[in-house]
Amino acid sequence: MTTPWGELALARFPEDPRERLRAWDASDEYLLRHLEAEKVPLSGTVVVLGDRWGALVTALAAHRPVQITDSLLAQEATRANLAQAGVETGAVRLLTTQDPPPERVDVLLVRVPKSLALLEDQLLRLAPAVHQGTVVVGTGMVKEIHTSTLQLFERILGPTRTSLAERKARLIFCTPDTALERPANPWPYSYALPEGIGPVSGRTVVNHAGVFCADRLDIGTRFFLQHLPGALGGRRVVDLGCGNGVVGTAVAVAEPSAEVLFVDESFQAVASAEATYKANGVPGHAEFRVGDGLAGLPDGSVDLVLSNPPFHSHQATTDTTAWRMFTGARRVLRPGGEMWVVGNRHLGYHVKLRKVFGNSQLVAGDPKFVVLKAVRK
Repeated sequence: MTTPWGELALARFPEDPRERLRAWDASDEYLLRHLEAEKVPLSGTVVVLGDRWGALVTALAAHRPVQITDSLLAQEATRANLAQAGVETGAVRLLTTQDPPPERVDVLLVRVPKSLALLEDQLLRLAPAVHQGTVVVGTGMVKEIHTSTLQLFERILGPTRTSLAERKARLIFCTPDTALERPANPWPYSYALPEGIGPVSGRTVVNHAGVFCADRLDIGTRFFLQHLPGALGGRRVVDLGCGNGVVGTAVAVAEPSAEVLFVDESFQAVASAEATYKANGVPGHAEFRVGDGLAGLPDGSVDLVLSNPPFHSHQATTDTTAWRMFTGARRVLRPGGEMWVVGNRHLGYHVKLRKVFGNSQLVAGDPKFVVLKAVRK
């Protein structure tokens, strides 16, 4: 990535030489050029919200910025990219979206997230630390910045305008108004699940901002809940990419003696899963882990892996995450252990499962979704 202070070698995490997606885009470069051209003072507390893979904080490391991210993978990429750039340990403070934000923010740089809800939640959390002299600059690709995005900045922080587009990227300029009467933070959001979806029918689900389908049950998960395996008493079950944890909670409700591990790379998701589990007073044992898929789990230590794999990485469509979930599941499953997956028909997960496990069986299907099972031989 070219910056006003030189070039940086950056990678996503986990680094894969076959991966063609870059660890930065034109909006990151546009923001850095603006900071240098306008001589924005960076001597105070610089906070970078939503840095995708650490590109911004790596470029600004000399100013000891604070990074706030919802993604463990983004955090790990940041650590790797800082090390690659020869930045001393501790030069960048790494926070999650669940951590208390800094008490004072002098420069707030916002990489606009895909989720408007996550942006709302984080701006509301940061607003008390913003003062009249805070420089607020957002950045994103043109397709990521909508009227609703600008209205959110304006409603929470103050008057907002945008730059001209450069290389399909745009900047957002916001002038803080500390006298603004801000709305209450609506997150986390809870609702009752519908009937007819198995053990969690009518139960409570809790969603922190940014979790997939935070205000309703998505149709893929609804279909999955109607076709989950039974007789799981005493089994070790992983809800992989758990989101709000409704799938793992369904297992725990139906089989209190099952040991359920909820895993997601999103800090918001794991907080949601734990809140959902606790809101339903489920007996039994559960573990909640922010993790890089199944990394860190011993080989052959799991009986069942349940997953609704994501097929997007920010705005890009990719099957990289699904491949890593499938190969990770095969490693941690005991012989005879099973992986159950729900996905859109067009994603062709049956082909991938056959390549990884050597088998794939259709459990259930409708015109849009399939539930597939693969067995560890």
